[in-house]
Amino acid sequence: MANPGTATADPAPKTNKTLDGWFELTKRGSTIGREVRGGLVTFFTMAYIIILNPIIIGTQVDVQGNLITGMPAAQDGAVATSMAMVAAATALIAGVMTILMGVYGRFPIALATGLGLNALVAYTIVKQMTWPQAMGLIVWEGILITILVLTGFRKAIFDAVPRAMRAAISVGIGLFIAFIGLVDGGIVRPASGTPVQLGIYGQLAGWPIAIFLIGLLLIVALYIRKVKGALLIAILAATVLAVIVQAVAKLPLMKDATGAVVNPTGWIQNLPALTSGFAAPNLGLLGRVDLFGAFTSAAGPGAVIGILLLVFSLLLSDFFDTMGTIVAVGAEGNMLGEDGNPPYTQEILLVDSVAAIAGGVGSVSSNTSYIESAAGVGEGARTGIASVVTGIAFLLSLFLAPLVEIVPAEAATPALFFVGFLMMSQVVHVSWDDPEEGIPAFLTIVLMPFTYSITTGIGAGFIALVLIKVLKGKAKDVHPLMWVVVVAFLLYFAQGIIGSLIA
Repeated sequence: MANPGTATADPAPKTNKTLDGWFELTKRGSTIGREVRGGLVTFFTMAYIIILNPIIIGTQVDVQGNLITGMPAAQDGAVATSMAMVAAATALIAGVMTILMGVYGRFPIALATGLGLNALVAYTIVKQMTWPQAMGLIVWEGILITILVLTGFRKAIFDAVPRAMRAAISVGIGLFIAFIGLVDGGIVRPASGTPVQLGIYGQLAGWPIAIFLIGLLLIVALYIRKVKGALLIAILAATVLAVIVQAVAKLPLMKDATGAVVNPTGWIQNLPALTSGFAAPNLGLLGRVDLFGAFTSAAGPGAVIGILLLVFSLLLSDFFDTMGTIVAVGAEGNMLGEDGNPPYTQEILLVDSVAAIAGGVGSVSSNTSYIESAAGVGEGARTGIASVVTGIAFLLSLFLAPLVEIVPAEAATPALFFVGFLMMSQVVHVSWDDPEEGIPAFLTIVLMPFTYSITTGIGAGFIALVLIKVLKGKAKDVHPLMWVVVVAFLLYFAQGIIGSLIA
């Protein structure tokens, strides 16, 4: 991306001195015009989360078989309602927190529900507890990160995990997200003779699968042409095509009310039909949080340890993702200081940690800083004004939330698959010819999608890392915090054995 220097392209308007002094427009060589353009570009490059988060959060059931709204998934219209409510809450929390980042953090970075973090919640955590309890864990994760930021322990934690492992966690989550995209898009399905298969009995058939493939090709075409907002444009275009196909072909859903597959070539989740118009956003998900239920309902000490490890997994993913993102965005705009950190780092990290809490309270999963903000910086954004613009755009999108009901999974999930590709870029930070780095990274990366568990991948990688260090006589090189983490993960993996011994 381009890195505009001083603001020579736009004549500097007469700016309020207080506004200029707080946001440092002149100091950072920017203008109001550049900030507005940059803020809008950031919004359009990450607005896909308003559609993708409902696909992930709004369609999964918890341990009691209920959607995040508390309704059974089999209830007529329950999934569509759930997705619309998640979309509205996603836009609201993203808007409020991004504006706060702009005003307090004074940095051109936007926040929204973190991809990967929401997958951990939807596909791992809620299989063990209710949705309100899962969101309670998100709140606790945010509180812990806030404490770490305020006490200065963030650097200690950052230093505890080697860079190769941080990269492996990012890549593993990317592969996990890509696999979810393929499954939810109908490209990969359960099989009888093998664990999975391509499409329908090994073949790509039916209009819904065609919509997925067309959407994916469009994303690739727009991305290589460097079109800003490629993911969002592709999702919208594929949705329009799906609506046209549905109007002509009248395709059914793939599953009936009981969840049985009755129409293999039907739509995976919802019909792309224009049946609902604009409506006031339904914000009924706000505050559906149970802070203590996950702990009080846990069956024994082993289960409590497992829950604490889930919180740790959330914290680890959120924390390192944020550190990498703010440094990358700062580097894109030449805004890093001599210490390699952007200005107002403490304020930026504090807003990001509070955003995790807000995501839990809003029932949309932890909110975090988005690397897509680099697109806005490439457009010229240098100050928090751009974030204010992005946040306002998110708030305005609240009234578009009902439209998510017509977006079929086949139109949205190609973006999930492509995000997996984007997250693969971190794989170069692993020295694969060094077993000390390569083996733990490999276990982390492959076990996330293969076991359908982000926590399993992180735990296996950490244990392998410490074990290899010990075998090579480098136990003293292991950070003390890593020993604590590995012991906790060993207890986590041994829950079944420990439970049988106690019984």
